[in-house]
Amino acid sequence: MDLQTDDVTLHLEIDGDDDAPPVLVLHGITQSTATWGWLVPHLADRHRVVRLDFRGHGRSGRTPGAYRFPDYIADATAVCEQVLGQPAVVIGHSLGGGTAAGLAQTRPELVRGVVLEDPAIMAPPSSAATESAPLDGNSLLDGFRLMRESIPRLQESGISAADLSATLRDAPSPSGPTFGELVTDDALDAMAEAMLQLDASVLDPVFDGSHAPVFDPEQALPVPGIVIAGDPTLPDTLVREADLARLAARSPEVESRVADGCGHLIHDSRRHRAMVLAAIEDLLARL
Repeated sequence: MDLQTDDVTLHLEIDGDDDAPPVLVLHGITQSTATWGWLVPHLADRHRVVRLDFRGHGRSGRTPGAYRFPDYIADATAVCEQVLGQPAVVIGHSLGGGTAAGLAQTRPELVRGVVLEDPAIMAPPSSAATESAPLDGNSLLDGFRLMRESIPRLQESGISAADLSATLRDAPSPSGPTFGELVTDDALDAMAEAMLQLDASVLDPVFDGSHAPVFDPEQALPVPGIVIAGDPTLPDTLVREADLARLAARSPEVESRVADGCGHLIHDSRRHRAMVLAAIEDLLARL
């Protein structure tokens, strides 16, 4: 399904009964709806599962220069208001997690609860460090720089998603092991598909520090939720111990869990995907 908003056409994948309780699923930056395909069979018998391609990603339209958190929250808000018709549980990874958290704070009437997988909810850089990228020191940043340079060339080359997936298998992941060692086969295929569909300029705000968040870490998350953080000892984890402590102090209805031995790609991980599914099922059972 495609949804036309004021400034962009958004692509949605929808599974399950239209009258079932809705679950909105949001991907991370550079990804697409494909990264959450594995989740659908677990939920679609009981829920209306709606997966969104953010603008610039997947099969949604491109809006160069408008790839910041307010833009992504506008995408999610449009889906909630125009498609879902009732408050939803929102599941999000990375960028999708930060968007879900921002949506819950700014439009809590649209959100029943959240599951946030290593979400972008970190405190923003201080004003004295505005020239620094907000991910300075995180190994994800090196991977994003490589992707920004290589993705346009890959798209121009005409490489197939299958061949790119095979190439990614032997490439090092941000946490160290090769992608083939770390993530599932379907995750590799989803990464390759998303890279060939991506407007690589979605990464520019990550580098220039203009990716201003909407989520305020000093304020509570006003809905029940579960945050799944990566291992704080690994170089590609976004959510760190200080972020979890701040969240615990301000949001008593939000539980934190840590994926020991796993970095940022938790639901893609061969070892940790079941942990993400368990958190989703736990929250749905609680509501």
